[in-house]
Amino acid sequence: MALSILYLSLSLLTVTVQSSKPEAPFACDFSNPSSRSYPFCNPKLPIPQRTKDLLSRLTLDEKLSQLVNTAPPIPRLGIPAYQWWSEALHGVSGVGPGILFDNNSTISSATSFPQVILTAASFDSRLWYRIGHAIGIEARAIFNAGQANGLTFWAPNINIFRDPRWGRGQETAGEDPLLTSRYAVSFVRGLQGDSFKGAHLLASACCKHFTAYDLDNWKGVDRFVFDARVSLQDLADTYQPPFQSCVQQGRASGIMCAYNRVNGVPNCADYGLLTQTARNQWDFNGYITSDCGAVGFIHDRQRYAKSPEDVVADVLRAGMDLECGSYLTYHAKSAVLQKKLGMSEIDRALQNLFSIRMRLGLFDGNPTRLSFGLIGSNHVCSKEHQYLALEAARNGIVLLKNSPTLLPLPKTSPSISLAVIGPNANSSPLTLLGNYAGPPCKYVTILQGFRHYVKNAFYHPGCDGGPKCSSAQIDQAVEVAKKVDYVVLVMGLDQSEEREERDRVHLDLPGKQLELINGVAEASKKPVILVLLSGGPLDITSAKYNHKIGGILWAGYPGELGGIALAQIIFGDHNPGPR
Repeated sequence: MALSILYLSLSLLTVTVQSSKPEAPFACDFSNPSSRSYPFCNPKLPIPQRTKDLLSRLTLDEKLSQLVNTAPPIPRLGIPAYQWWSEALHGVSGVGPGILFDNNSTISSATSFPQVILTAASFDSRLWYRIGHAIGIEARAIFNAGQANGLTFWAPNINIFRDPRWGRGQETAGEDPLLTSRYAVSFVRGLQGDSFKGAHLLASACCKHFTAYDLDNWKGVDRFVFDARVSLQDLADTYQPPFQSCVQQGRASGIMCAYNRVNGVPNCADYGLLTQTARNQWDFNGYITSDCGAVGFIHDRQRYAKSPEDVVADVLRAGMDLECGSYLTYHAKSAVLQKKLGMSEIDRALQNLFSIRMRLGLFDGNPTRLSFGLIGSNHVCSKEHQYLALEAARNGIVLLKNSPTLLPLPKTSPSISLAVIGPNANSSPLTLLGNYAGPPCKYVTILQGFRHYVKNAFYHPGCDGGPKCSSAQIDQAVEVAKKVDYVVLVMGLDQSEEREERDRVHLDLPGKQLELINGVAEASKKPVILVLLSGGPLDITSAKYNHKIGGILWAGYPGELGGIALAQIIFGDHNPGPR
């Protein structure tokens, strides 16, 4: 039955794909005779030699224009515009400006895997690699279809989830430096395509946010001014290992320096961090970008430098190569004219930036005719990738409690009745996907997943206003619960409670959720099953010791097929982990 349900579910996962001639942007069009004469267009030459030739041909204004994420074209040399900022935390996303998704595009969606905190709970490094690789394949396909202005993706987030109230903990692999290090290596190798033996990167991964970053906005202190006071021992034992592994074992081609300061020094202006540690000690070979707007905040919010020109000089001398933003656009030239910034720092940054574009195959002629040119729209939202999304969700969901004889629920009785109650039971796509998600191939709610198994499945939201649950319809939910054989309560958080720029102030269930849980559990014929959606931890001590709550599962944010995965676990077609 499980197999037939799976095929039924996947048969619904259709993606509208239209054939069109790929128009991926690239330099060195060999149909143009002038391109053939440029040494920087000769793929047989070493990349350092090619970048040196390219830089020798650029004016000062052209050089400075390339130091920001939205790099303009250089028409006289046949170099197209390039967008450095794209996102791929758990699937190719439209959050950054580098990717275009719309209903009129050749590709209108991408596989949305579970949020990172859930896949990390699988403890399966091979799974993490496969997810990264699938994302890299889909990223290259979208680029080949002409819907991407770059192939540099600012993922993974490998910060340590030290404070459980942090809103972005969902993006990370958790609080353990060893596990996070292994996640970083697996994901980066997969996304960059290390299984391919060619000279080019499949896509470029960027490990972020370097370093000691786990606060966004908490009680009036935001990430733009936060000064993390960290001992050298804690830095070495806790915060740096994932980045060191990302660089040395994962061979990441990008690093993002974080907004915050560490012991008084802004990360993006810290020579000891960016140059002495990353490049000299770890032998990092890639580019270093700021987080978006971070350069301006060093002067405008942190007051670390006296003038905008001093900030520009500080970050480039520290080892930063690229700004996400426009501060350098307005202040870099004046920094040069005031002799605060030398050409050596500018050329070093540009050498690192153009080296990445060359490693991606964007200066070797039309990339659709090179090693990854056959990756097309049929590789996006493929059945293989959707099976992988389902596997990741099933293997990450954690069983926290199971009273004898409750789980799994019987699936052989045609007369079984089920109530699915709670603010997350039939919620919008954003709830199951988590933040930094792109448009999914298909979205299956938890209620829809259960209805594949049970015809008599009834639904009640229980709360008004979603997981905030400022008011609850407890009496109505109780009446629904009294009439059925089994009850599943789907509670927890969503992006209105935890996300970027929103930290929590406590670990309790929001609003009247606990009252709803207790009321429904007390009225139900049998002990209920409690399912929690969240990225960060929740205090469910009372549920743990409530004999009317027979099963508890944590499902993170399980992605586009999370509804199917949870139903398969509750009805016994997949055994959850007890981690």
